Amino acid sequence: MASLPSILLAAAFPVAAAFYIRRYDTVGSTATTAAATTTHLHFFMHDDYTSPHPTAARIVSGRSLLPTPSLSSSSDDDENATATESTLLSRLLSSPQQFSDVVVLNNALTEDPGGDSSARVGTAQGFAVRVSEGSIVSHLIMHMVLEAGEHRGSSVTANGRIDMDATVRESVVIGGTGKFRFARGYMLTRNYDYGLARGGVVEIDIYVQH
Repeated sequence: MASLPSILLAAAFPVAAAFYIRRYDTVGSTATTAAATTTHLHFFMHDDYTSPHPTAARIVSGRSLLPTPSLSSSSDDDENATATESTLLSRLLSSPQQFSDVVVLNNALTEDPGGDSSARVGTAQGFAVRVSEGSIVSHLIMHMVLEAGEHRGSSVTANGRIDMDATVRESVVIGGTGKFRFARGYMLTRNYDYGLARGGVVEIDIYVQH
C-alpha cells in the first residue's frame, strides 16, 4: 500500500506540470507581443533586361499571347502568309507578353531612382512566372537582401501576384532573416520608369512586422 507522502507527491506533479506549461505559454506570448515592431523599408529596384550585363532575364519562353496566323492555301497568298508568319515570329521572340514565361531577377536596390548615382542598399533576387493568358500578371517570389545601413545582413522575402496593369501592386511578406526573422507584413510596388521589354525602375515600399 502506497504511503501518504507518495500519494501527495503523485497528485502534485500533474498540477505543477500544468502550471509550468501555462506559465511558459503566457511568457512566450507576452515576449512575442512586446518584441514586435513595424519597420518601413523604401528603395528602388533596377530591373535591366537589355544592357550588356543584364540583371533580369527570361529563361523560359512560354506560349505567345499573340494571335496565330491563319495561313491561306492559295499560292497567291504564300508570300503574304510567309511575311506575316515571319513578323509574328519576330514579335514572339521579343514580346514580354507571354503566358508561362519564367523570368529570373538579380536586381540592384538603391536609395534613389538614379541607379549609378544613388547609394546601393541591397539586392533583389528571385523569379516570376507569368500566370495569366489575357493580361500581364506574374506570380513573384523575391528575396530582398540588405547590404547597407542598420539592417545590413538581413533579408525580407515577398510572395505576390503582380498585375502590370495596376498602378500599385500589393504582395505578402512571408518571412525574413537576421533582424527580420519571423517577419510578416506587406510590400507595395509601383512603376517609376518602366517598360515591359526593357525593364526599368520600380519603387518599393515594405511594411514589415518582426
